[in-house]
Amino acid sequence: MEKLTFTPDERQRLTHRYRVLRRKLGQLISPDDAAGLRAAIREAAETGFYHRDRFGFNPVNRGLANVMALCDEISPDRNMAIAILMFNPCRHGFMSLDTLSERWGEDVAHMVDGLIKVSSLYSKSPSVQSENFRNLLLTFAEDIRVIIIMIIDRLTLMHAINHHADTDGVNMVAHEANYLYAPLAHRLGLYAIKSQLEDMSLKYTRRDIYSRIAHKLNETKASRDAYIHNFIAPVKTKLEEAGLKFDIKGRTKSIYSIWNKMKKQKNDLEGIYDLFAIRIVLDSAPEHEKRDCWLAYSLITDMFRPNPSRMKDWISIPKSNGYESLHITVYGPDERWVEVQIRTRRMDLVAEKGLAAHWRYKGIKSENDLDAWMNNVRDILETADSGQLELMRNMRMNVYDKEVFVFTPRGDLYQLPLGATLLDFAFHIHTRIGEHCTGGKVNGKNQKINYKLSSGDTVEILTSPSQQPKQDWLNFVVTSKARNKIRVSLKEIESRAGELGKELLQRRCKNRKVEIDDATVSRIVKKMGYKTITEFYSDIADGHLDVNQVIETYEAMERKAVEADPVRISADTYVMQPNDETDETGRPGDVIVIGEGIKGINYRLARCCNPIYGDDVFGFISAEGVIKIHRCDCPNAVNIRQRYPYRVIHTRWSGKIGSQFGATLRIVGRDDIGIVTNITSIINKERSTTLRNISIESHDGLFQGFVVVGVNDQSSLNQLIKKLKTVKGVKDVQRD
Repeated sequence: MEKLTFTPDERQRLTHRYRVLRRKLGQLISPDDAAGLRAAIREAAETGFYHRDRFGFNPVNRGLANVMALCDEISPDRNMAIAILMFNPCRHGFMSLDTLSERWGEDVAHMVDGLIKVSSLYSKSPSVQSENFRNLLLTFAEDIRVIIIMIIDRLTLMHAINHHADTDGVNMVAHEANYLYAPLAHRLGLYAIKSQLEDMSLKYTRRDIYSRIAHKLNETKASRDAYIHNFIAPVKTKLEEAGLKFDIKGRTKSIYSIWNKMKKQKNDLEGIYDLFAIRIVLDSAPEHEKRDCWLAYSLITDMFRPNPSRMKDWISIPKSNGYESLHITVYGPDERWVEVQIRTRRMDLVAEKGLAAHWRYKGIKSENDLDAWMNNVRDILETADSGQLELMRNMRMNVYDKEVFVFTPRGDLYQLPLGATLLDFAFHIHTRIGEHCTGGKVNGKNQKINYKLSSGDTVEILTSPSQQPKQDWLNFVVTSKARNKIRVSLKEIESRAGELGKELLQRRCKNRKVEIDDATVSRIVKKMGYKTITEFYSDIADGHLDVNQVIETYEAMERKAVEADPVRISADTYVMQPNDETDETGRPGDVIVIGEGIKGINYRLARCCNPIYGDDVFGFISAEGVIKIHRCDCPNAVNIRQRYPYRVIHTRWSGKIGSQFGATLRIVGRDDIGIVTNITSIINKERSTTLRNISIESHDGLFQGFVVVGVNDQSSLNQLIKKLKTVKGVKDVQRD
């Protein structure tokens, strides 16, 4: 394998980054760890186990850049840093996971294994439209640290590809950052990373829009800074007088969020007033955090008129990703709305770098709902059946939508998206509870399943064993979990009903001696306006469609086809043979000859009587032009000859038709021990006969069975019938 060569610039950056990382990681990386990593990376590079990516970037430098971003954007971590650096050598076979586990621990090997799985999916181009995309997300959902590492990797890559010549690759990376990594960063509370990813995605995919907004922001920077200063000055004085210790600053919203506001409000940049927010970060002891935040809130709302509809209290009930803050919008100087965020130093750290980054990979248990959300992700992925684009829409909806918080009668708190119904809550608790939900009690009052919940509601679910999901439930549930579970249940119910309906139609057709095959059923389904054959059979099972009506529809279609399109037989259709047979009037008639080696005739053996070689047969020209061969003693023969004499054609055998014929025998006898064994033994001993199917029913000491056998001709079948009649206990054997 070819050795990875470093350019002078790459070597200089490598040395610089390594020294910086040693300082950032500090005591987290021991001298032995550092020496082992340095030796492994050098050996892997020299023996050709490193490969440049599609953009030509050096993988060693990329790994070091990722670890630096991990330290800067989130927090230093020994295991994650080693996993990032050893991922590429392990992926290309330089070191096994077992060896990695022995040298740096099982936890590192576990993370590297997850990263390898993700990279294998990326090699298959996991676009949002592909099945690999779902597998990719499932792999992410196994370990939050894998998500964090991939988000960090995407962040450093996005910084590196600005103005890269591979425009297709840049666009692909930018789109993935927007539809996948930014939402995941948002859900993990990594808001700073999320904003960077969204801004760079807009920059690379719509550079004209990005540049225009950035240019206008630069033009108005001086006036914005002056406004922020004028707003902050009196607020700062009030807070200091109250004895609060704090930092206060103004920040401009991200370019991506500004662009979204322009689209939503259908306005230009000049018409967007809330371009910036004021953030107050308090230095408060843990026991005084809420008190100090509400004190600051009171002081600011005394100075400026607040907008009650824009007030957000994420201190009393934090977001599911751990975000805590008070958001208020006040009417500031120059008649402009200003958003003010109030939080403590601890809350600000969580908001900037994410709660999961601090507790999840350190083995600390948290009461936060992050694990519940990851379980919900798995539910969405495993039950989604409406395509990858719908899957991604559900993912983004669950990430970005506002939230409501409801309680169970025992006081357990649950979080749902805004607009969630009582039925959504039932499915959130458990799938079976949702499937059997009939309603519930909200704050002690009975409510229907489509009742929309509000924050603070206490909800008790009522169920019934007889309840099952209904199609109209999909019209009001809002959570993807509920929607997907309902769809799966409806399909299962429809499938079971379809099987029952199919059996019912087949049984009724057999009783009325009507032959309907799958092709005929398809025509009936289309004629009756059904979209799928399952819906058709399901309606038969439910009684919404009468079986007799289906059979009558088929017979009407047959009559109409005959009347509208009289049968015209071309000379090429039949093989004419000299014969002395006559028709019913005594005049000579045409005869078609069927059998092995005969070509030019489109015929099929009728299922209602299953003729075999040697039977007396006749041909019947069906509506679709196929000649169906019936036995002369077929149960339908009399009806066919009476109603369609002009479509009946004399037929005789020329030779056997390749393989064996199927024949059904009806056997009646005493229900004695061993009689079935004796019957099957005789059939199996016959050289030219094979047993295809057998079904036996017993009642009051008697049994009736139907046996399907494969035979070569009529004489073989007659011989078999004689032998079966000699079996002790068999009363009668008849060909069906």
